Amino acid sequence: MRVVVAEDLYLLREGMVRLLQAYGHEVVATAGTGPETLDALLTHRPDVSVVDVRMPPGQSDEGLRAALAARRAQPGLPVLILSQHVEQLYARELLADGTGGVGYLLKESVFDGDQFFDALERVAGGGTAMDPAVIAKLLTSGGPPQRGAGLGRLTEREHAVLGLMAEGLSNQAIGRRLFLSESTVGKYTTSMFGKLGITDHDDTNRRVLAVLAYLNAA
Repeated sequence: MRVVVAEDLYLLREGMVRLLQAYGHEVVATAGTGPETLDALLTHRPDVSVVDVRMPPGQSDEGLRAALAARRAQPGLPVLILSQHVEQLYARELLADGTGGVGYLLKESVFDGDQFFDALERVAGGGTAMDPAVIAKLLTSGGPPQRGAGLGRLTEREHAVLGLMAEGLSNQAIGRRLFLSESTVGKYTTSMFGKLGITDHDDTNRRVLAVLAYLNAA
């Protein structure tokens, strides 16, 4: 894959470059500021990019805003946000356009190369990769979701299952919380995916897409 790495800390940036190259990927550009990030994304249009949130010149949300601007100019441009911070407003905007090819991971949640590259390849392929801690943060900031669009077709029980799924719970954990068997939870999730129009055959990606629908309705 052709990758752009946007990270302002030199050691982290160079470490990521070496890791990507060790796994056989081509780093076509690196960036250390928000403006450099936007320029690199629009110039190289990589297969995927890894972008930090807080970058110079303001050290606030320049990296994330650069990623958003690039995706407005090039819809669907794959971006994996990798940061220590959850920027709630712009994270919601990033996830709301529905074109896929997005991810948001916290640096402290990445424990090995396989996990990182699984997320990176999923985003490059037009899928989604979300850190449960990011989802939890967005849920606390948005209030309860409104019953609009596909969510309005869910039953009360399906809505409860989706809410717990958004918290990062497995089917087994959801079953324990709702006093249901794991197989019953599986039936609810299958029905829920159908009502939300989620036809992806990858169960992990289906769960993330359902959670995004939940978040975007909040």
